[in-house]
Amino acid sequence: METDSPTIPKRTLADILFILFLRLVAVSCFWFGLQYWAMLVGYSLVGAGRFDLLSLPWKVASTSLAVLFPVASLGLWLTVSWGPVIWVLAAGGQILMYGLLPDIFGPNKLIILLHVIVAVVYWIFRLLLWLEKRRQRRQVSVDLP
Repeated sequence: METDSPTIPKRTLADILFILFLRLVAVSCFWFGLQYWAMLVGYSLVGAGRFDLLSLPWKVASTSLAVLFPVASLGLWLTVSWGPVIWVLAAGGQILMYGLLPDIFGPNKLIILLHVIVAVVYWIFRLLLWLEKRRQRRQVSVDLP
């Protein structure tokens, strides 16, 4: 008797490392989200970052990032396709804040550098996984008469 369910392919080392990388980024995104929420409700910065005390640019940026980072965290943790997309929106927001508008938000080159490193590592993983799948497809091909 044949089984009804197809066999699940064994995960490769690159696959496992990519999932671990995504989950590490997910934990950091969740931490960023918690920091923004703590600021907005007055728990951090001795209450100086409370929502009602912020300037308009900070209100827009901090509320957006307080929502985007936890959502990106969930998507990255579950390794779904929209997780990196939401991360790009959140990271892009911070890069715009600290890179292009330092007179309003202050400079923070470390955040920019970390986001760039994460993006480069992500694309290296994607390239490795694409090359691996391409190699596997070539090995499986069967010539029929």
